[in-house]
Amino acid sequence: MPDILRAWAAAAALCLAGAATAAPSYPDKPIRLIVPFPAGGTTDILARTVGQRLTMAWGQPVIIENRPGAGATIGADVVAKARPDGYTLLMAAVHHTIAATYYKQLPYDLRKDLAPVSVVAIVPNVLVVRPDLPVSNVQELIAYAKANPGKLTYASNGAGTAHNLIGEQFKSMTGTDIMHIPYKGSAPALTDLMGGRVTMMFDTVSSCLPYVKAGKLKALAVATSARSSVLPDVPTLSEAGLKGFDIASWFGVMAPAGTPRAIVDKLSAQIDKDLADPEVRKVLLPIGAEPVGGTPQAMQTRIDTEVRSYGELMKRAGMQEQ
Repeated sequence: MPDILRAWAAAAALCLAGAATAAPSYPDKPIRLIVPFPAGGTTDILARTVGQRLTMAWGQPVIIENRPGAGATIGADVVAKARPDGYTLLMAAVHHTIAATYYKQLPYDLRKDLAPVSVVAIVPNVLVVRPDLPVSNVQELIAYAKANPGKLTYASNGAGTAHNLIGEQFKSMTGTDIMHIPYKGSAPALTDLMGGRVTMMFDTVSSCLPYVKAGKLKALAVATSARSSVLPDVPTLSEAGLKGFDIASWFGVMAPAGTPRAIVDKLSAQIDKDLADPEVRKVLLPIGAEPVGGTPQAMQTRIDTEVRSYGELMKRAGMQEQ
């Protein structure tokens, strides 16, 4: 064997050995879990649950770092450019599959620069309005919007997110003129909604459930094909007349591309184990979050499917970064 081939073979063997030994010693220092939204929203809640359980299992602190902005893409870019050693992770969400098409020029490639680890949970989205709005159901809201064209506003947790997409699909299917007001996350949007500065919002049930229960917001419909277990009396948009409306929000963990497979698999297995724990389910289920888990491959399939399907939906709705 020529010397150069021997050198390549030796280098490959060292790489394989390094990958094989990476997982047993991982983690031996704190882990950063980047949340691409402000504190207080569903992404943040789920990230803190995951982080707490990883800390308990491995004895190393998981530090939650909120990096909001640009439809969750600022935080994603931080992780995409981080060292692929398992110590910087992203709490990713459905919003990233939508941003992949919505933004004309992203500083990263979702499917090339980030590696899936595990889907943590799926959460229904819900249409909520200010309590003083003189409507009690979706059909009354549509009639009110048509009687007041251009005067109603809907908040979202950012341009190019699932809640922006739901809002535009709602407008398209109902023929209404409602202005989009983007925020950096659900928490500030909900604050303005309850303060009367916007009219309505599509948000995850986990974020707005406490305000609905307290009477500070009215829930008119959920945006998924089935009703939410925590809002069983609230109909779906499909039941309200918008047939086929079905957009849920998923949340999961991703790592920089190139992270050793042994580390990705160790993370995935631990998250799966934690999600099966009854104590974790007691935290997630009451806020409308359905634990999922699964392999990195399953998460990749979900991402690939949604990038295509939501891309087509955005084109039909005329939704793209200007």
